[in-house]
Amino acid sequence: MLTEEQVKKSLNELLVPGVKRSLAAMNMIRGIAVSDDKIDITLASSALGEPAQEWLGNKVKEAVGKLSGSESVQVEFAEAKPAELNQIGAIIAVMSGKGGVGKSLVSALTAIALKRQGYEVGILDADITGPSIPKMMGINERPAGSSSGILPVLSRSGIEVISFNLLLQQEEDAVIWRGPLISRAITQFWEEVVWGRLDYLIVDLPPGTADAPLTVMQTLPVSGVIIVSTPQDLTNMIVKKAVSMAQKMDKPILGVIENMSYLYVAEIDKKIELFGKSKGKELSQAAGAPLLGELPIDPELARLCDEGNIERYSSDAFSSLTQALNKALSLPKKDKTGS
Repeated sequence: MLTEEQVKKSLNELLVPGVKRSLAAMNMIRGIAVSDDKIDITLASSALGEPAQEWLGNKVKEAVGKLSGSESVQVEFAEAKPAELNQIGAIIAVMSGKGGVGKSLVSALTAIALKRQGYEVGILDADITGPSIPKMMGINERPAGSSSGILPVLSRSGIEVISFNLLLQQEEDAVIWRGPLISRAITQFWEEVVWGRLDYLIVDLPPGTADAPLTVMQTLPVSGVIIVSTPQDLTNMIVKKAVSMAQKMDKPILGVIENMSYLYVAEIDKKIELFGKSKGKELSQAAGAPLLGELPIDPELARLCDEGNIERYSSDAFSSLTQALNKALSLPKKDKTGS
């Protein structure tokens, strides 16, 4: 007779339609009961329409039937709120207070750094009116779902992404909403998206310290904040407001990243500080957190972002950032299979 573990192992190879992660990774296996002549399997119906349920049910019966021989396989779907399925280890908010400093870039690079080390990662793009994550990652697929929830879209490297731009008819369409509607959309991305099992969820915050960042800080169980800045005095002054907000809301600041710190010219082997001397250490002292990295102006990175291929990026600066993130998050070593 089959064991529950054998049945579960056979289900691990089945991908949930619309998100292309396994049933186990999406935490949609709700029950397995094995008896002498029957195997009962209960799956969550969250975000799955009737056609998806029928297709998945048939695939489950086929996969388990190959193992069970004469035993009958029954598949049922049970309602479950997305929040009941989501198991997220840590939520990291990326904020600045200032627009145009590279929060989305840092959010994407943070997710990529963690994914390359074998962690399961998602990105919640909370910049409702100015989303750029899908463009950088080359994602244009609309999220699947039903009245019971939404499924995130998987990037090429396997990072789950949800962004309002993926819900628009045209990516250039403007979202002309007042604060309460924007806050509601962010709350829905948290409560109604089936994230499944993730080690890290990166939240890309919009500029400012008003409705949207406040909603994230109050609604989501944020584990820590990464502050993004650039060398200019004006930027530093505004970014310190974001530091103040995180501190007042008792959210740990994991570290500071200074973007556009310099331009490296290989031909003369020289770093040129286009926006003035680095103020990363000064800001990190004000935040009471480590300086995680000083990212250069890199034409190669800009090109990859425009092409939607940021997941291919590699550089010495990125490697240093990865090491600093590991230290700040106290990450255990993990292989690429996530074991």
